Amino acid sequence: MEDWKDKLNALYDAVPKADDTEEVPTPASPARKQTLRVELDKRNGKPATLVTEFEGSDEELKALAKTLKVRCGAGGSARGGEILVQGDVRTKVADLLEGMGYKVRRIGF
Repeated sequence: MEDWKDKLNALYDAVPKADDTEEVPTPASPARKQTLRVELDKRNGKPATLVTEFEGSDEELKALAKTLKVRCGAGGSARGGEILVQGDVRTKVADLLEGMGYKVRRIGF
């Protein structure tokens, strides 16, 4: 007779394990040829991280913005070649962009 713990272990072994590595989506345009500018913006009194000088389509810009916002756990927007991430997360954004292959020009760090 099987114990409930044996049944639970059998179920646990049957479930496929997820990879711990997280894939970062990369835009279609070559990242290594782009230099993005990362700076702090305080226009409305609230700090926000601003990424400018992005060259690519609006879909690529929105995909990159979504990746940055999710990885930073913050809100924001993307339009006109600029990505705005709420909060002062300049170092995290710059490190993420460098990890994706972009060159980063840090302003005001």
